[in-house]
Amino acid sequence: MTARVLDGKAVAAEITEALRPQIAALTAAGHPPGLAVILVGDDPASAVYVRLKSQRAHDLGMAHRQISLPATTSEAELLALVDELNADPAIDGILVQVPLPRGIDKDRVLDRVLPSKDVDGFHPVNTGRLWQRRAAFVPCTPAGVIELLKRTGVDLRGMDAVVIGRSNIVGKPMVALLEQMDCTVTLAHSRTRNLPEVVGRADVVIAAVGVLEMVKGAWIKPGAIVIDVGVNRRPDGKLGGDVEYGPAAERASWITPVPGGVGPMTIAMLMTNTVRAATQRG
Repeated sequence: MTARVLDGKAVAAEITEALRPQIAALTAAGHPPGLAVILVGDDPASAVYVRLKSQRAHDLGMAHRQISLPATTSEAELLALVDELNADPAIDGILVQVPLPRGIDKDRVLDRVLPSKDVDGFHPVNTGRLWQRRAAFVPCTPAGVIELLKRTGVDLRGMDAVVIGRSNIVGKPMVALLEQMDCTVTLAHSRTRNLPEVVGRADVVIAAVGVLEMVKGAWIKPGAIVIDVGVNRRPDGKLGGDVEYGPAAERASWITPVPGGVGPMTIAMLMTNTVRAATQRG
C-alpha cells in the first residue's frame, strides 16, 4: 500500500480563495476584515510565521497590521497594546505570536484578547465553548487538520483516533474536534505506556509532539490516516515531521507531508477566523 498525499498547500489555497467574495463584500461595505499580528522579540521561527500570515492577509485584501516589538517590551506595555487593539473598530482579529520573551505571562496576555477577536482560539471562553459543542473560534491548526480529514472522504464515525501531544494549542482541541466527528479518541503523551501499541490500534493518527520522526512507520496500522503536525529541523537543515514519513507512507492510506501539509492549513484557518469575526461584527 502507498498512501495518498494530503496536499495542505492546495487545500489551503482553495479555502482562502473562497474567502475573496466575502472579503470583497465587507470591503465594499466599508469594513475590510482587519487582522493585527503582534511579534515580541526576535525569535527566527516566529518571525517567519508572522511574515507568512501578514503576506496572506495582504494578498487577500485584508486590512492588516504587523506590530513588531523589542524583546525588552514589558508585560504591562504588551497588555496596553492588546487593550488598544481590542478597542480599535478597524481590527477584527488579534494574534499574539508565541512564544513570548521570559518575564511575560503568556496566559495573562492571551486572556486579555477579547473572545470576539480571539482568532487564534486560545481564550478560555472559546476553549470552553469548543468543548461544549457551541459556536467558537477554533485554534487554527486543529481546525486545519479537520479540513484535511474531510478531504479524504472517509467516514470517521466510530473510528479509533490517537492524538499524540497534549498541548492547549493542538492536542487538546484536536481531541474535542475528533470527538465531535464521533471518533473514539485517545490522547497520548510522553508518559503513555506502550505507545507503539496504542498507535498501532488507531485508524487515525495525529502526531503533534515536536520530536523528529518519533512516530515510527512500523507503528502505523495498515490503512490508517496519518496527519503530521510536527515541524522539526533535521541535521542537514531541512524540515521533517514527527512521523517517519517513508515507512509510514507505505502502510497508511492517507498522509500529510512536512512541509506542505498542515502548515499552510494553519494560516488558511486564521484567515477564515478573521473573516468570520468581521462578519459577526457586522
